[in-house]
Amino acid sequence: MAKGRTRRSRNLTPFGASASPANDREESAVDWQVVKGDWLSASAEFPREAVDFLYADPPFNTGKTRSSPARAAARGRESDAAYPDRWQTMGEYIAWLHERLVATLPAMKRTGVLALHCDYRACHHIRLLLDKLLGEANFVNHLIWSYGLGGSSPRRFARKHDDILVYAIDADRYFFEPPMVPATSQRLRGKLKKATDVLDIPSLNNMAAERTGYPTQKPLELLTVLVGAFSPPGGTVLDPCCGSGTTIEAAARLGRNAIGIDLNARAVEIVTRRLMTRGFCGPTVGTGRGPNPSARPA
Repeated sequence: MAKGRTRRSRNLTPFGASASPANDREESAVDWQVVKGDWLSASAEFPREAVDFLYADPPFNTGKTRSSPARAAARGRESDAAYPDRWQTMGEYIAWLHERLVATLPAMKRTGVLALHCDYRACHHIRLLLDKLLGEANFVNHLIWSYGLGGSSPRRFARKHDDILVYAIDADRYFFEPPMVPATSQRLRGKLKKATDVLDIPSLNNMAAERTGYPTQKPLELLTVLVGAFSPPGGTVLDPCCGSGTTIEAAARLGRNAIGIDLNARAVEIVTRRLMTRGFCGPTVGTGRGPNPSARPA
């Protein structure tokens, strides 16, 4: 898959139309921005109807502090990244999420799609929340990310998946490009077929080259599937809890414009370094309330 290049512009707009190649040698050009700030306060700066795909992987309310994996430093990765992942009650957690989704929805295009990543703790609560905010008729998919790795329990079936709830802003108009995966049947051997709602993609093991050291990092393969399916080429992808920046890299690789937001300063540093290392140079790094439409590349 060809890697996009970041367009250097005198008036960088993080949300907007597809960027044009600077010359014929460039296959694509994308804008990406990383903002240090809270999802809620940053949403006040979003232009209306500008986002094609919102992917949110918020804290799961595990009751723990999530931190860099053991021996991350020994492998040359970030070792001091951490964030708290606890609310007093499930009701407080859902209220936190509700407030941010309400503030962000005006930024979504009518053809836009929202995907919210969660697990067994809150999936059923979030499904009801999204039904209320967007309407049951705009439900698109309950995706299962089956990742395989992890321990087992003598008291229950092993938990080996996360949930990704997908809703359209308008079920009659939303963008979707079916992902194609290798067929497994003998009849279709060697051919491709449309992916199902079970995404069988391994989680990142400790030796994975794309590991940054940031806790709960998702694999690039997973976000590549989601971004490619739910955002058009040249469109805009928003990740308001961007963590290690996997969504931002997937968007840049696929020729989509992207903006990431995270309250954690270490996350902003990690995302910026990750994208620069991959060759996507010239980000706009924001701080404070949120995106600045008149910001210029650093």
